[in-house]
Amino acid sequence: MRFVSTRGDAPELGFTDVLLAGLAADGGLYVPERWPELPDLSSATSYVDTAVAVIETFVGDDIAPDDLRTLCSDAYGTFRHAATCPLVQIDDRQWLLELFHGPTLAFKDVALQLVGRMFDHALAQRGERLTIVGATSGDTGSAAIDGVKGCDNVDIVILYPAGRTSDVQRRQMTTVDSPNAHAIAIDGNFDDCQDLVKAMFNDAAFRDEMRLSAVNSINWARVMAQVVYYVTASRALDGTSTFCVPTGNFGNVLAGWIAQRMGAPIADFIVASNSNDILTRFINDADMTAREVVPTLSPSMDIQVSSNFERLLFEMNGRDGGITAEQLGRFRSSGRLDVEADQRTDFIDGTFRAARYDDEATLAEIGRIHAETGMLVDPHTATGTAAARDLAGDRPVVSLATAHPAKFPDAVERATGVRPTLPPHLADLFDRPERTQTLPNDLATVQQFVRSVSRAG
Repeated sequence: MRFVSTRGDAPELGFTDVLLAGLAADGGLYVPERWPELPDLSSATSYVDTAVAVIETFVGDDIAPDDLRTLCSDAYGTFRHAATCPLVQIDDRQWLLELFHGPTLAFKDVALQLVGRMFDHALAQRGERLTIVGATSGDTGSAAIDGVKGCDNVDIVILYPAGRTSDVQRRQMTTVDSPNAHAIAIDGNFDDCQDLVKAMFNDAAFRDEMRLSAVNSINWARVMAQVVYYVTASRALDGTSTFCVPTGNFGNVLAGWIAQRMGAPIADFIVASNSNDILTRFINDADMTAREVVPTLSPSMDIQVSSNFERLLFEMNGRDGGITAEQLGRFRSSGRLDVEADQRTDFIDGTFRAARYDDEATLAEIGRIHAETGMLVDPHTATGTAAARDLAGDRPVVSLATAHPAKFPDAVERATGVRPTLPPHLADLFDRPERTQTLPNDLATVQQFVRSVSRAG
């Protein structure tokens, strides 16, 4: 399997080179040169079995089969549930796909526990080091740091928006006592953090000097690993289902689209947004106009520039990287992205539906779920269960439970009167010392910090 850039002006690479590069040299995102078909899964009896079979279709010979199985077994051995990503039925037609049983209590663990191990495996074979830089709106940072904190060949710097993550999210990053891990608050919002990361990658001299790589969903390996739980969930229901996905950066729902493209029995997708509803406006009204980011109770979705939409746009453009690059350039300069009507017909209509919920509606949904089922759900998940209830119709629907409710205890308690508690391995989180500092939204300052902590240069 070879991989190509969505902007059409970077060399084709194999899987390991794509893993270590993160962003393509032309600023684009890597995707496979073709979408493979799902392998025969008749003998797969565990999540690890399915992960190995699905991921093999993308990695080819770059990781030996026995090594890939060891990496998957080690990664998913860190999860607290035997099924890794269990399905839990909550009413007559809706299931929750619980993706929060990993070490940091968020769906990002499903990919990053594996991706971190893949990094260290590949670098050890090559005798190399690299520096990961990433931006987080809340959950990616803690999952990335946990995924690589034990890696011998990786330094990691995560940028997060100061004051715009939950206390639990922040502390999961800042209390990790590992010399290779650094969490830095940026005086700005998530899009500012993401722009700084992209600017560092686009500075070719700095990128090469620091041996930069990425673990947020601009890295193809992240999306690849997330395809697996769509496959396991759709197989478990033994029929064609709708998947409802709380979405900010589009990476999670894109993984579902890829699973569908590969042959998983998925009918369509419901995208759930909070007040930062650029994706809902695009899907429902063909309006992809960036607006000011509004802080909400679901901060991981407080995004107006959804990086992974670029991968779908590339498909919508018939895999023409030049057109895609031109469109994205106009979007960055004007704040608006327009696509042709036939592109919507082929790729949006009938595949994606969407709804948005502000904080008041989100709190009401958390309260409703608790009153009717006794379950506590976090604010991100609540946007999904609300959208599923409003839009799914009679078809079975799987709503992705993307974070443990204890990551957002204030919101859950406000909605239900019940304060969720952290699992035992995080019970002392608020007693651990924090290691962080705040930097301005300034590229040169951030680059100077990265250079000061990286051992790859």
